[in-house]
Amino acid sequence: MASAAFEDLAETFAFLDDWEDRYRHVIDMGKEMPALDPAFKVPQLKVEGCASQVWLRPLLEGTGPQAIFDFEGESDAMIVRGLIAVLHALYSGLTVAEVLKVDAPAELARLGLNEHLSSQRSNGVRSMVDRIRETAAKAA
Repeated sequence: MASAAFEDLAETFAFLDDWEDRYRHVIDMGKEMPALDPAFKVPQLKVEGCASQVWLRPLLEGTGPQAIFDFEGESDAMIVRGLIAVLHALYSGLTVAEVLKVDAPAELARLGLNEHLSSQRSNGVRSMVDRIRETAAKAA
């Protein structure tokens, strides 16, 4: 189960023939994301386990399992900023209950990311997914 935005992204990736094009698309997605207000670049929003610096600021509308999940994020590395945008497409707009049901590794595998990211980047994505899931679990 993924958001409609992620389904659109998966379709776009299906049309991009090689990894170079997909890589550029991920970077472009990161460039399109709004910058995170510097006031939110604080230790409690920093994601540990990433090779570059990453901050994720959860935004919840409502309470309990039906609260709508969203987040803002930023990184000092362009590809990681793009990966944040990919995760935003995957999770944004879902309820926190739905966020907990998303099989992120399977969904990201549909994009072919697994075989093209370094182990450090893969660990970083896993850390970001863990933070998102923790936030959703606390909200639910």
